[in-house]
Amino acid sequence: MKRQNIVAVCAAVAVGALTLTACGGSAKADNDTDGKGGAEGAPRITISAKDGSTGASINATGVKVSGGKLTTVKMTTSADGAEVDGTLSADGATWKPKEQLERGTKYRISATAKDSDGDTAAANSIFTTVSNDNSFIGTYTPDNGTTVGVGMPVSFTFDKAITNKKDVQSHITVTSSSGQQVVGHWFGTQRLDFRPEEYWKAGSKVTMKIDLDGVEGANGINGVQKKTVTFTVGRSQVSTVDANTQKMTVTRDGRTLKTVPVSTGSTAHPTYNGQMVISEKFVQTRMNGSTVGFGGEYDISDVPHAMRLSQSGTFIHGNYWSSPGIFGSQGTSHGCVGMQDVRGAGGDTTAKWFYDNSLVGDVVIVKNSHDKTVAPDNGLNGWNMSWSEWTAGSAA
Repeated sequence: MKRQNIVAVCAAVAVGALTLTACGGSAKADNDTDGKGGAEGAPRITISAKDGSTGASINATGVKVSGGKLTTVKMTTSADGAEVDGTLSADGATWKPKEQLERGTKYRISATAKDSDGDTAAANSIFTTVSNDNSFIGTYTPDNGTTVGVGMPVSFTFDKAITNKKDVQSHITVTSSSGQQVVGHWFGTQRLDFRPEEYWKAGSKVTMKIDLDGVEGANGINGVQKKTVTFTVGRSQVSTVDANTQKMTVTRDGRTLKTVPVSTGSTAHPTYNGQMVISEKFVQTRMNGSTVGFGGEYDISDVPHAMRLSQSGTFIHGNYWSSPGIFGSQGTSHGCVGMQDVRGAGGDTTAKWFYDNSLVGDVVIVKNSHDKTVAPDNGLNGWNMSWSEWTAGSAA
């Protein structure tokens, strides 16, 4: 999951005799006294962040000139004078920072320009970007450029409670090359997931456009993100675990790849039923029962080939500590789905095969367990809602 507030980097770029650093801004404004540099007939410089402004955007920042070309643009942080890198357009008419600015930071920007007659102009602005307290940001998954399984939703977790859900949702659009309709669903005030009615079509390209910069999420709390994210849906793999038979059938693109012996939850601690999406993969990880409500019943430091199915601690993973005879015959776990494995995550084991052949976003379905169906917001498991329930949770 990726948090999108990137600290601007300090650097200098030489373009001919022009030294460029970076800039920042938000509200429509300029500087000199009114923000526009230059006498009558001289170039007119516009800085997008008004001198003295607070709450300036960390994205929509720039300098432009009419009637001439920019000759120098320099931006620094006011606290330590560190320079911020930027890019000048080929025609010399506009300039913008290379990286997103930092929230709650004061910047200083100055620019000069010249026209074909040799007339010059200058403009300056000192401003502060929107603070953490007065802004919200969404941590999202999947990341840009990734390839995921057909069950992977787009999921946002916001760092502030959102009361203006309609505006926030309407400024996030998710589309697929498959043409599937994609709808958002709110889980409470801080989580917004998007999915189609059925699993994504294998091989489709999904595009997420985030246009939250300046969007009010709650009273006095504005968004700061503006970017486009794309990811690819890989082959279709859905694995079905039958708790009655203690077998898992792995199906890819409609064809059975393998039937895997497993050990699901015990009678006292059954595995959730329902459609669960792999949200994380770990070659090895620690599993401590005390972190998920068990009183020190287990603490294994090196569980191999572990893949998360729920936020509350359900995994499908390798198991080296139990007798090989339980796999395919007996449920013994505290709710996880176990497969035979060896310590150290090496060797040619069933668990390693399944791990190597699984993507984040693949679906694991559990049926015939004595437990309830997993909650839709417990992990990335919104597929356990009907389409009518899902669309009812949309604010847009």
